[in-house]
Amino acid sequence: MRLIFAGTPDVAVPSLERLRAGDHDVVAVLTREDAPLGRKRVLTPSPVARAAADAGVPVIKANRLTDDVTAAIADLDADLGVIVAYGGLLREPLLSTPRHGWINLHFSLLPAWRGAAPVQHALLAGDTITGASVFQLVRELDAGDLFGVLEHTIDPDATAGALLDELADSGAGFLAGIVDDIGAGSARAVPQAGAATLAPKLSIDDGRLDWTAPADEVYNRFRGVTPEPGAHTEISGTRFKILDARLAPTATLPAGAVDRSDGRILIGTATSALELLRVQPAGKPAMPASDWWRGLSHDQPIQAE
Repeated sequence: MRLIFAGTPDVAVPSLERLRAGDHDVVAVLTREDAPLGRKRVLTPSPVARAAADAGVPVIKANRLTDDVTAAIADLDADLGVIVAYGGLLREPLLSTPRHGWINLHFSLLPAWRGAAPVQHALLAGDTITGASVFQLVRELDAGDLFGVLEHTIDPDATAGALLDELADSGAGFLAGIVDDIGAGSARAVPQAGAATLAPKLSIDDGRLDWTAPADEVYNRFRGVTPEPGAHTEISGTRFKILDARLAPTATLPAGAVDRSDGRILIGTATSALELLRVQPAGKPAMPASDWWRGLSHDQPIQAE
């Protein structure tokens, strides 16, 4: 088949590469426009745009799917559109432009966690099982019929970034198999069953850790917001980023209290403590928590809020 691939971030690249390695022809890639990155805000192509350009695949860059973009895609005479984390909504007449419409690889077990941040919300909720779903794209958000689901057990210490990488790799092969089935005419889609839950995009405020909550809830939030939008607290009235941490189930401290014990930098919750491993104080580079601790005066107790 002639395929159009739509995707933007790193997690979409394995699917693009797997489809290109198969028997189908990826005739073009649709991705978001170049975005300013880094401290100097340099305009930078998306990871999918770079991967497509390296492979010699034509790239269409668009944040808004205008009539001109729709016409350009229609001119490609594609059999199927494939989406992995493009970052925009497709509407008619674009939805019906390829002969078989569009399918979407989504990183959850639909109808659980429909929306932009399914992996993050699964971790926030303390889920132990997640996965990937391939479904027919329709106007309603992540609501189309399912071609298949792939279950994945969540490592109890996995962050959202690590889990997304795992699902991107396993989901790429799963997606490619369903594309093959569609091409062969053997794919069958069934309606989603069960109650839907929503996974909207997270904000910076979602990354603030509440030390009065139990340790497992605090740790789940840390995992769910790492690396984006990032876990943080306030110490001495300024934002303090927590880049890496782990549970310390045998240690206890008052909620939000920070102290050193047996060489570990600990912070208290409503139950047991968390061990801080890597941190970034305001205005400073990332560093091991032990280095940050050694640089403090310790003339008064340290409290996170």
